[in-house]
Amino acid sequence: MTCFDRRDLGLLLLRLGTGGVLAAHGTQKLFGWFGGYGLEGTGQYMESVGYVPGKMSAAASGLAETCGGTLLALGLATPAAGAAAAGAMAGASSVHVPNGFFAQGGGFEYPATLGLCATSLAVAGPGRFSLDHALGYVCNRGWMVPAALGASAVVTGMVVGRRTRRLREQAGGEQQALFEE
Repeated sequence: MTCFDRRDLGLLLLRLGTGGVLAAHGTQKLFGWFGGYGLEGTGQYMESVGYVPGKMSAAASGLAETCGGTLLALGLATPAAGAAAAGAMAGASSVHVPNGFFAQGGGFEYPATLGLCATSLAVAGPGRFSLDHALGYVCNRGWMVPAALGASAVVTGMVVGRRTRRLREQAGGEQQALFEE
C-alpha cells in the first residue's frame, strides 16, 4: 500500500466516523431517532440554553449535523459539509464551555473535537475514495474552503453572539429583580 493510498484510506475512515456520528446526532434532533427528543424536545432544550426560537434552532442544528455529516461521510461538497458541521459544533461548544473542557463534567471536549475533525476534513479534502473525486471535484474547489469556513464563522458568530447577549440580559434582569426585593 503506497503512502498515497494510506492517506486516502485514512481520510475515508475519518469521514465515515465523523460524518456518521454527526448525522446520527442530527437525526436525534430532527426525528427523535436513536433516543433523541425530536424537534419539539430539542427545541425546548435549545430555548432553555438561550437559543431562541428553540424549535427553529433545533431544526438548524439538526440539519447542519445531519446534512453536513452525511455529505462528509460521502465525501461530497466537502468544504461546505465540513463548515456546516463545524458551525453546529461551535454552537454546541458554547453551551458547554461553562462546564470546563472534559466531557465527563459536561464540558466542550466532545463537540469541539467533532468540530475540529469537520474543519480538518473541509481543509484537507475528502481524498480519492469520495464522491467529490468521482465527480471531478466540481463541489470541492480550492476557493470553496475559505468561502465556506468564512461564511460558517460569520453565521455562527452572529448566532452565538445573539445567544450570549440574551443570556447576559437575562442575568442582568435577574440581578436587578434581586436588588428590588
